[in-house]
Amino acid sequence: MGTTLSLVRRSLAYSFANSYIALPLQLVGTMIISRLLTPEETGVFAVAAVFAAVASTFRDFGVTEYLIQEKNLTDEKIRASFTVNIIISWLMGLALFFSAPLASEYYRSVGIKAVMQVQAFNFLLIPFGAVTMANFRRLLDFRPIFIASSFANITTFLVAILLAFNGFSYMSLAWSSLAGVIVTVGTSMWFRPSNFPKWPGFKGVGDVIHFGKFVSGIFIIGQLGKNSPEMIIGRVQNMTGVALFSRANGLVELFNRTVLRAVMPVCMPYFAKSNRQLGSMNDGYLLSISFITAIGWPFMAFFGIVAFSAIRIIYGLQWMASVPLAQILCIVGAIELVHTFSQEALMAGGEIKRTNVLQIGLQLSRIAGILVVIPFGLIGACWGLVASASFNLLYTQWHLNKAMGLSLRGVLRACAPSFYITILTIMPIAIWVGFEKVTEQNYLWLGFGGGGITGVIWLLTLFWLDHPLWIELNSIAKRLYSRRPTWLQFK
Repeated sequence: MGTTLSLVRRSLAYSFANSYIALPLQLVGTMIISRLLTPEETGVFAVAAVFAAVASTFRDFGVTEYLIQEKNLTDEKIRASFTVNIIISWLMGLALFFSAPLASEYYRSVGIKAVMQVQAFNFLLIPFGAVTMANFRRLLDFRPIFIASSFANITTFLVAILLAFNGFSYMSLAWSSLAGVIVTVGTSMWFRPSNFPKWPGFKGVGDVIHFGKFVSGIFIIGQLGKNSPEMIIGRVQNMTGVALFSRANGLVELFNRTVLRAVMPVCMPYFAKSNRQLGSMNDGYLLSISFITAIGWPFMAFFGIVAFSAIRIIYGLQWMASVPLAQILCIVGAIELVHTFSQEALMAGGEIKRTNVLQIGLQLSRIAGILVVIPFGLIGACWGLVASASFNLLYTQWHLNKAMGLSLRGVLRACAPSFYITILTIMPIAIWVGFEKVTEQNYLWLGFGGGGITGVIWLLTLFWLDHPLWIELNSIAKRLYSRRPTWLQFK
């Protein structure tokens, strides 16, 4: 178990390093793009990106998860996975390319067609790096993934900014996405081990497809549900409405980029390894919930309080209508964090059919929540998501109890310290904003000053409550200190 934890820590270190290299690029890129493109132009790309995201989810067809959870992985199974990935990916690319005119007509926007057809070319390239990357994840070797992602993020940033400055409008985002995929695939091929299978094979394809037909359904339905607000708003309202919702949701996505994007790739391999070695993953799951809510709940609460400052700083004046939407969506994000690892845990335990049933229920609830209240506008749609998230929390818990024997009492006990941490952490900024309303005159001071104060109080609260996250952070700090360069060591 000690070796597993060591691998997890190293993997998380690379994954977090990747996120924190990507974060400044994405933030700066978003700040620039938000000031170069109008809400209408941003909405065009957001709707087209939904179709690409759904196709991308189907494109993987559960191959990554198959390679990670397979107990006896052979060259034959890797070649079969490569074959399935190529076939499905190329079919998805063709489907995206030829369905672009229909989507463009449905949403009454010519730009959607152009963006989707550029994005279709991504699917021709992705299979040549996807299987190799999945194997790195299985081995908890995140160094090649870190390097490939870093190069891709830098490329995407530079291409998007250069093209936007030169008047390419929403197409600057489409071409930058393609450039990032080219770099990712090229880097993954460079790091591919010499003994790793290079060619596809057909023996064992049936096993991959049998596994993938369930897992792909899980992720496709999940992606449809995740992007359903943009799809519904784009049809019922317009591209500007889509863009305003997307920018509001960007504050929640900021947490996903900084924390969840680093943690999620490690979770399923960790749960699967724990299940193989110990026969249970409940302790690891509860510890993961304790960690993620201790970080995420204060984050969501802070950005909900200073949404005016955050939107103004990151996106600019033309996006201020997103502020009330962002505040409601932070509530949604906080609720969803409680079981954000549930599907990874169920899949790692081999509960593929149950995960599929869970995903269908979650996304039907999400879509219903939006449809019922969309007549009340964007604010209504956001409150519909709050209601959906609350129902989904209980629905997910029921499945976890049935599959893993994970009780609601155990989950609440794991989350309780995070609740106290959140209250103590945000109390000063809440009092501050209560007495001094955020305006154009003080938004910078409240945003940056309040963020600094809140961060310090958060660390002090972790220490005061002796939270497991503080123990882990302290352990990491001690290891880093012991490895400091000799010129920094004082005698």
